[in-house]
Amino acid sequence: MKTRSANSMLRTQEKPKRSLPAEDDAAFWDAVKTRDRAFDGKVFYAVASTGIYCRPSCPARLPQRKNVSFYASCREAEAAGFRPCKRCKPNETSLHDRHVAKVAMACRIIEDADEPPSLDELATAAELSPYHFHRVFKAMTGLTPKAYAAAHRQKRLQAKLPKSSSVTEAIHDAGFNSSGRFYADSAAVLGMTPTEFRSGGENAELRFAIGQCSLGSILVASSDKGIAAIFLGDDPEALLHNLEDRFPKAKLIGGDHTFEDTMAKVIGLVEAPGTAHDLPLDVRGTAFQHRVWQALREIPSGTTATYSEIAERIGMPKAVRAVAAACAANKIAIAIPCHRVVRNDGSLSGYRWGVDRKRTLLAREAK
Repeated sequence: MKTRSANSMLRTQEKPKRSLPAEDDAAFWDAVKTRDRAFDGKVFYAVASTGIYCRPSCPARLPQRKNVSFYASCREAEAAGFRPCKRCKPNETSLHDRHVAKVAMACRIIEDADEPPSLDELATAAELSPYHFHRVFKAMTGLTPKAYAAAHRQKRLQAKLPKSSSVTEAIHDAGFNSSGRFYADSAAVLGMTPTEFRSGGENAELRFAIGQCSLGSILVASSDKGIAAIFLGDDPEALLHNLEDRFPKAKLIGGDHTFEDTMAKVIGLVEAPGTAHDLPLDVRGTAFQHRVWQALREIPSGTTATYSEIAERIGMPKAVRAVAAACAANKIAIAIPCHRVVRNDGSLSGYRWGVDRKRTLLAREAK
């Protein structure tokens, strides 16, 4: 019959001293039960019956709560007589963090390259097989390396177009080998032709109207693709100036009677924000912003999500600040419901159109 060592028995009987406050144990235990990677490096849990300490995200079988104690560092756990787990290796850099570093390095290589690097080149730099690297990169960024490179070139093009002597020069400077290939997809990249974008929207047409709703003034602008902007505010002139700043040379056309139906549908969304709508949207932004905005549209009416939860849903749990920035950059109020995003404690955070309007919209959806 096997017997436990004296040290193991002692650990079971007496929990060693640790520097963490006991009132946090419930949260730490929840992190262990859910294998919450966000707690990795912040706390380590030790199991008295095995003499091993682990990261909260360790995939090992869940121990009994009575055998678990928590420590702020590997040194504390080892001083108490525990040894590191051979599975999650808590005393080494985690596999997740190593992958994050490799993906970050690959992103820098893509961004610094004149020509998009091949998958094999990126995988070699990351010291991973092409298949494994592709899977890790997509898991970390939500995009394939090829899609990330394309999104970066699009962003670079948007910055270069207004400054270059010609559209062709800007296209090649941004890393596009073929201007023909780029022109084929230019509407999806820029929302208009490269020449129109370079000239600040010159020759692009946006129909717009300004009206009143229960939340104050409202501006709706639409291209031939769909709703491009829904602005809320107190000053109609300020809303118009905002639209002019976005497209300084675009042809802004006051909405005629045919636009009244669109305006009525948008105001209907304001008055009943939880109702479904069939309004086509002309969503313009970076690849990352598109992912965040799509996640916002998937939040059910009457519910909310935190910035952290949105970051998790798009596969980038550490990009909480970037998610908040994407929410703030949303130009299509209500239809892309950034008002449904709250702080981690459930309180209302800033809202581009005013926190009071956010509170009103959430109250209407909760009914």
